Amino acid sequence: MRSTALRAGLIATAIAGLSLTIGPNAAAAAAPHPATFAGKAFDTCETPSSATMQAWSASPYRSIGIYFGGDGRGCRTQANLTAAWVSEQTARGWHLLPLYVGRQAPCSTTQSLRMSADAATARSQGRADATDALNRAAALGIGPGSVLYNDMEHYDSANTACRIAVLTYLTGWTERVHELDYLSGVYSSAASGIRDLANVYRSTVYARPDHIDFAWWNGAADTDAGSYVPAQYWSNHQRIHQYRGDYSETHGGVRIHIDANQVDVAPPVNRDFAAYPTLNRGANSAEVAALQYLLKDDGRDAGTVDGDFGSGTEAAVKAFQSAHGLTADGEVGRRTWTALLSAGWQPKLKPGATGQEVRRLQRALTAALGRTVGVDGQYGQLTEQAVRDYQTSRGLGVDGNAGLQTWTALQSGQ
Repeated sequence: MRSTALRAGLIATAIAGLSLTIGPNAAAAAAPHPATFAGKAFDTCETPSSATMQAWSASPYRSIGIYFGGDGRGCRTQANLTAAWVSEQTARGWHLLPLYVGRQAPCSTTQSLRMSADAATARSQGRADATDALNRAAALGIGPGSVLYNDMEHYDSANTACRIAVLTYLTGWTERVHELDYLSGVYSSAASGIRDLANVYRSTVYARPDHIDFAWWNGAADTDAGSYVPAQYWSNHQRIHQYRGDYSETHGGVRIHIDANQVDVAPPVNRDFAAYPTLNRGANSAEVAALQYLLKDDGRDAGTVDGDFGSGTEAAVKAFQSAHGLTADGEVGRRTWTALLSAGWQPKLKPGATGQEVRRLQRALTAALGRTVGVDGQYGQLTEQAVRDYQTSRGLGVDGNAGLQTWTALQSGQ
């Protein structure tokens, strides 16, 4: 989802007046986007007026990409994009895809606003852009649970230093977005940013975004990313395909210059339980649905997330167990749950941390310790004590912080 101005190269512009701090009142009033949606979306540089949106009710589109922030945004004024507009379109049934155009690849030859080639600096810049995005989203009434899509334009991914800087910047973006219980999305060319993310899908070093939004103008209105992304990656309703771009359509008598997208998105299933019971083929429960979701999130072909532990789920469990050095018997017990719940990148967490990664830690500790830790996304005293208890029982250094050693032990099913 890119604007025509972006394709031509941008002069960085800042939109004043939105440097807010997310507070409980704003969060309580805000709605998540895009929520659950399967169908067509369009995006256009300048947010359309309410009258235009009403006219486009006659279109096949029911979702719209909005460029809500970022100093690389080519849409300079966005006069129509207000909290009132968001509320009105939400009430009309539109699903919003919030796009943020921040710093671009250091090797970009078309973008003027670029991140540092130094990976550590790039990560800090990713966090800074995410903080700005979070504030702007909250100000518009786009609340926790929403997916915020970072627009990373095409770059030369054969340039190793450039690729590492981008992946590290996007890790900072995802890390910060997750801290405030939003979800992370990345829009990029299928041939650069998206393929690079797919190549590190199971990395413990780089954070994986929750959604991908890939530009591949092949004219096919589907969410198949071809050879750029394996079909089993981001398969939990986590994909958007921009299949056509830079053209105009007319609906309701109003003509707009757009990019067209096919969307298949939905929020994650519940994975928060007071206990994670032993599961075998034939089981049918909410815990099985969580198991299936987690297996698919790890890139395993577990079939439909339906809560029914059948042969496909069993095969995916065995594949996961084998990959993690566990007994590949298809039974999901303490060790398999622990490894699966903790799978992914290894953020450094300590007391005071918040958000999605803390929830992941709390789930894994609940399974590993066999007691209810409480999955609330708050790294408070109870979580710190659970970490200390886990570290003591596994012979690790005891400091109450979840670092590399603790994550590695959890991911091995200890």
